Amino acid sequence: MVRRTALREGLVDIDGARIAEATEKLRDRGRATLHDRLHRVRMAGGLAVQAGLAAGLAYVISHKVLGNPQPVFAPISAVGTLAASVGQRFRRTVELIVGVGIGVAIGDFLIYLLGTGAWQLGLVVTVAILFTIFAGASVAIVIQAAATAVLIVTLSPSTQDLEIPRFVDAFLGGGVALLVTAVLLPLNPLRVINRAARPALDLLAAQLDLTADGLRSRNRASIQRALDRLRDNKEELATLAEAIEGAKETATLSPARWHRRGELTHYAEAADPIDRAMRNSGTLIRRSVTLIEDEEPVPDPMPDAIGHLAESVRLLKQEFAAGEAPEKARERSLRAVSEAGRAYGAGVGFSGSVVIAQVRTTASDLLVASGIEQEEANRWIRTAFGEQERPVSEPAEPDEAPKPPTAPPVG
Repeated sequence: MVRRTALREGLVDIDGARIAEATEKLRDRGRATLHDRLHRVRMAGGLAVQAGLAAGLAYVISHKVLGNPQPVFAPISAVGTLAASVGQRFRRTVELIVGVGIGVAIGDFLIYLLGTGAWQLGLVVTVAILFTIFAGASVAIVIQAAATAVLIVTLSPSTQDLEIPRFVDAFLGGGVALLVTAVLLPLNPLRVINRAARPALDLLAAQLDLTADGLRSRNRASIQRALDRLRDNKEELATLAEAIEGAKETATLSPARWHRRGELTHYAEAADPIDRAMRNSGTLIRRSVTLIEDEEPVPDPMPDAIGHLAESVRLLKQEFAAGEAPEKARERSLRAVSEAGRAYGAGVGFSGSVVIAQVRTTASDLLVASGIEQEEANRWIRTAFGEQERPVSEPAEPDEAPKPPTAPPVG
């Protein structure tokens, strides 16, 4: 009744505003979640098709060609190989076979000595795990040995001569999986990398843009949100690193993709500097928060420099995707350094000087990611920054006009 009376008297409905704000946040979160899920489906679509084809082929070969009446292990081995981290499928096939061998040997030996039953099963699994760990085997071999030992103990009483088919199916499943990924249905490695790189580069560009806008309006909360989001970048970087490893594996195993090796090498070399650019941008944004808190000056070229960095990241993504030399991205990185030089010349505080330094460092990382050698990138950065290498507290001479920084020719 009080609320209705307040509404009739024209007072503000605070609860209604809060509910509307919360509802809008839920809508935004729902849209973002749907977008992320669709992106994950697109990323995994090729893998799903490969797994289905490999499982079907493994079943047909094991059942029809080799005459296995229960071709269960071959499809499982094929799918298990494809389910391994992209870029480690050949290694997973070897681990699969080694694990099966250990599991069969331990299972058969203990069954011969002790027979079958619940406590024998527990003992076999324990011994298989401890033996493989003692031998220094990988986690995949440990799991495969234990799983195979379970199958040997539980199925041996009802299925005769299980060991040989298990070995054959392990070879068959892993081999079919590699055949599908390398020959029958090889994914386009550049397309895989482009899809994986997009979230990481979009994340970096968006947070740099948000920081630039926050500096212009001296909005500390906005910059803090950018910092928090950029810190949560492990998934994007892990996806990019995994995609690069998978693409290199595809280009190595698939004759149809051998001509892509040179481009893939460039991508692989770009992964580390992109990671460094993420970290250095994090320092840049963190110092931007401190800059606002300490009420230091923000010369106009400073947010412009950060905005140019964001645009350089976007251009790098676009030119990588198009298979072009990232000349526009290089030019924009140098423009960011040039604006940083102007900001430094105009006068900045302690945190501001750190922001300027991180603009230079991040721009250098982006240049290296674009294919420039580190030493050459550093020379370009120094030239683009201009003649501003004086301490912050040291004023310029009255008759000394600052020289505008110029970027060297790119190309």
